[in-house]
Amino acid sequence: MERVIEIENLTYRYARAEETSLKNITLAVEKGKFMVIMGHAGAGKTSLSLCLNGLIPQFMQGRMQGKVRVKGKDTRSIPVQELAKEVGLVLQDPESQIICRTVGEDVAFGPRNFGIAKEEIQERVRHALAKVGLLGYEERITTELSGGEKQRLVIAGVLAIEPEILVMDEPTSELDPEGRLEIYQTLDELCREKERTIVVIEHSSEEILARADEVIVLKEGEIAWQGQPAKLFRNIPLVRELGLKPLPVSLLGWSLYERGWITQEDIPLEVVNAEKLIRRLIGQGEKIEATGNKADEGKIQNRKIEIGLKSGEWEVQPQRTEKNLKAEDNQRIEVYSGTQAHPRAKEKSQGSPPLIRVKDLYHQFASGKMGVGGIDLEIGQGEFVALVGANGAGKTTLAKHMNGLLKPTSGDVIVKGRNTKEYDTAQLAQIVGYVFQNPDHQIFSATVEKELEFGLKNAGFTGKEVGKRIAQALELTGLEKYRHVHPFTLSKGERQFIAVASVLALTPEILVIDEPTTGLDWTGVEKIMELLQQLHREGTTILMISHDMDNVLEYAERVILMQEGRIILDAPPWEAFTQKTAFEQGAIRPPQLAVLQQRLRDLNFQANSVSEFRQSLLQIIEEGKRQR
Repeated sequence: MERVIEIENLTYRYARAEETSLKNITLAVEKGKFMVIMGHAGAGKTSLSLCLNGLIPQFMQGRMQGKVRVKGKDTRSIPVQELAKEVGLVLQDPESQIICRTVGEDVAFGPRNFGIAKEEIQERVRHALAKVGLLGYEERITTELSGGEKQRLVIAGVLAIEPEILVMDEPTSELDPEGRLEIYQTLDELCREKERTIVVIEHSSEEILARADEVIVLKEGEIAWQGQPAKLFRNIPLVRELGLKPLPVSLLGWSLYERGWITQEDIPLEVVNAEKLIRRLIGQGEKIEATGNKADEGKIQNRKIEIGLKSGEWEVQPQRTEKNLKAEDNQRIEVYSGTQAHPRAKEKSQGSPPLIRVKDLYHQFASGKMGVGGIDLEIGQGEFVALVGANGAGKTTLAKHMNGLLKPTSGDVIVKGRNTKEYDTAQLAQIVGYVFQNPDHQIFSATVEKELEFGLKNAGFTGKEVGKRIAQALELTGLEKYRHVHPFTLSKGERQFIAVASVLALTPEILVIDEPTTGLDWTGVEKIMELLQQLHREGTTILMISHDMDNVLEYAERVILMQEGRIILDAPPWEAFTQKTAFEQGAIRPPQLAVLQQRLRDLNFQANSVSEFRQSLLQIIEEGKRQR
């Protein structure tokens, strides 16, 4: 098989950097292979990707040793613009690659630079936009796109060039779950049918497990592990040691393995086989009747299944008659789209008015595009609310009304008795803290301390109070050692904590945080979610926009699902994820454990949290084994 990428003893250190980013990397990628690079933040993943199209060493200052060849060409000597025909690179930050005013112009920019004929460019633009789900967006203004839509746009721009090798750095980090699946289906198709070579940097394991031929894990700039993904993700201690996110059903399987109930090879990687395993352990065998499609874990290496379960698989009903199935279907709960406050909020508020009240909210952008329409919503004191939905569903638009970043076209947003129409963002900042999806949009000072100080002084704090609040916020976010460091010398995860700290210094009663875990490694995800949980326990009301359904299931008390600027579901997480129709409409796939619970609901156990669900399953299995 032809080797299209060859790396020999690659070592690289950025100019003025204290640490070496890449150390003695030796790697070969064959034509038509799908390779995934994983690792903790700062492991060297992005640096390695920049070496593949010549940006390192041609544009980035630093010292490079070793060789990198692409299709036999040395990346030191071939101009980057020429390598771009062979290697398409999608950077982690989509905004850094968007150049033109409209979507159509931006996708056409690359092919035009290579002198492609006008008619062919038009065809390539249409084809690329269709592949990423943006067909019909040609005249959309790029600045009005959501974060996920911008990410799709950048991918389309690279696809339109039609390079033989695609290198993508976190290409789906800002996409909704259905969007991630669509993009990886497209990449898989390009790899299998058109013999494109795919190299992807990724933190999420579900989407890549069934597709990757090989996984490379970097640690401190070196290759720490290399092999088939299934072997890696069945070894939970190794996954944790490497700083990767374990699959939820594999974590459950590891508990069974530690008890001696199964072998390590039996640890499931997806929900269907997890259900089969559990039923076998409790003595029900593997007899499963299905109304939808069944997945076979044995096909993982052939990339024939979709990890994460598609909608048809929600409806698998174990050991049930057709009569029982029909009776249960008739009792199925309809999608709840009401506007009253969640019961937990009522308990906490004890008759007090809602902390946030949204009444018949409409917002129309200057372009005429409707952002949200007809929103009625109440959020009580001390709630932890997850706002979910597809890219462009209106989540961020709704959230920006909470602190006056956007004003209603019509309707009202009342925050702690204040109508946001009558107050500016600075006046609302001590009540509502807002953390942007991209932390770089709110960081501009020369040191971390100055960043926190700016917001406090702008809010009217002076003297010792400023120092006290800075110290508290730095301690809370673990940033004390970076007090005098320039924010942009730190990783994205650390900059995310800086943005959070600058908001927490104001001690707001409400924290609105937009995609807090985007682009973070698993260690960073755990840290920021633990921080949000701590703030919630201390009484902060949290509104979290998220595409990470595992976090939503584990941490949120309430899920609000949006579609096309409307709320279509409002319920507690374990109840919300039973609403198949709503989540299909909202382009959201439920997390593994929620799907597994639905498939095992005939076992008649209740779970209101992830820990309760795991413990209940272990008890059922143990009881089943005793009775056998």
